Amino acid sequence: MIDQQPDKSGKKRIVVLGGGFGGVYAAIHLEKLLVRERAVEICLVSRDNFFLFTPMLHEIAASDLEITNIVNPLRKLLHKVEVLVGDVKEIDLPNKRVLISRGYRNHSQQVDYDHLVIALGSITNFYNLPGFPELALAMKSLPDAIRLRAQIIRHLEEANSECNPTDRQSLLTFVVAGGGFAGVETVAALNDFVREALPFYPNLCEDMLRVLLVHSGPVILPELGESLGRYTQKVLARRGVEVRLNTRVKSMTENSVFLVDGVAIPSRTLVWTAGTVPSPLISSLPCTKERGRIRVNEFLRVPDWPDVWVVGDCAFVPDIRNPGKSHPPTAQHAIREGKVVAQNIAAVLLGRRLKSFSFKTIGLLASIGRRTGVARIFGFNFSGFFAWWMWRTVYLSKLPGLDKKVRVAFDWTLDLLFPKDVCAVYDLNHHRDFDRQDHTRDALGNNGDYQVTARQPVHSSTGNGLTRIEPLRTERDGWANSKVE
Repeated sequence: MIDQQPDKSGKKRIVVLGGGFGGVYAAIHLEKLLVRERAVEICLVSRDNFFLFTPMLHEIAASDLEITNIVNPLRKLLHKVEVLVGDVKEIDLPNKRVLISRGYRNHSQQVDYDHLVIALGSITNFYNLPGFPELALAMKSLPDAIRLRAQIIRHLEEANSECNPTDRQSLLTFVVAGGGFAGVETVAALNDFVREALPFYPNLCEDMLRVLLVHSGPVILPELGESLGRYTQKVLARRGVEVRLNTRVKSMTENSVFLVDGVAIPSRTLVWTAGTVPSPLISSLPCTKERGRIRVNEFLRVPDWPDVWVVGDCAFVPDIRNPGKSHPPTAQHAIREGKVVAQNIAAVLLGRRLKSFSFKTIGLLASIGRRTGVARIFGFNFSGFFAWWMWRTVYLSKLPGLDKKVRVAFDWTLDLLFPKDVCAVYDLNHHRDFDRQDHTRDALGNNGDYQVTARQPVHSSTGNGLTRIEPLRTERDGWANSKVE
């Protein structure tokens, strides 16, 4: 049985799909612009009841920040917007309706719309590589970061009591694939975390650790230019990270990672940050597409469907300043796209002129560990402590909510004074039992405990006192290469 969202006195209904940067900021600005319009209602459909600030995700994996400090409840951010927590199952453009699935029983609900904003984000793309869906870890969602941290600690615990040197080597070798922003920040945070955790394990030493970054190009962080990429490579190498360029990961087994050049790396941990693809729902829509994304005009409107708008990773947005090119799918662009699409929808409803989208990247920053960063702002390069300080200042200012800003600043201060926490509170031993096809899911349990869980409800213990239940999947737009706003 499908429930239909009731039509409230003929009001114009704006439905926003997606709880990432594009969707949430579109809803925020729609609320501001139309708060006095009683003939309009706004609905946000999200797979979570919170907004995740993904640029700080690697700091969760490295135990620099508490889990809940980079998430904001949607109903706290949106006071006049109806929030529906559910999974988008179907988008019916001809009939102007969306079918969503809600709750653990997958209860179906139909939501009609007058204007639709698609901001469904992207998911991890494993390119059908052998062993990846079952064994590799992604870095797109909160459970991904929690799972990585748990696996690092679990492997340190096992290696500390392991007598076989071959098994210990595979436990203490960590591989990150992808030399973009996500990969570099992840490998830097991971490297700092494992090395600072070693004093707690008396049978381990730094010579036993091996951390690798595998990148297909000639230089890491290509978005920042060759000079900063080379600088980053030297800094990482000085801190014990092996950087392998011009090669790719080919496959993975339980104990090894294989590169295309024939090298076999004994490792049980591979973090994949080398590819994303727009939400699978996009491919079935009767819209013109470019590179798997929906092509929109300069107003962020789908030409053949004037009541449909697209932002974020799902949108192919033409760059009117550079004909033939498009805006990159980054967080800073998604935020601006959300604002412009809200202005244009309000303009349509109020009979005003539309505003074209045009935005030039202000800058790009990356944290590369140990109070060191790299940045390119307005064409100028920065590196070292000052770039790291800019990274933290900019992202702290962009983090929604004063309370979250204070909590993150407090966590950063404590991190300067005390060693990292190596408690395996979220030890997810059975991650291979989970559905790995969608790597953008998270679930918030009671009392702040996070549970990453199986496809179907089970009644057995996970081994750590948690019961596995089916979560609502999440998709995040704009983290890959998400930099300065």
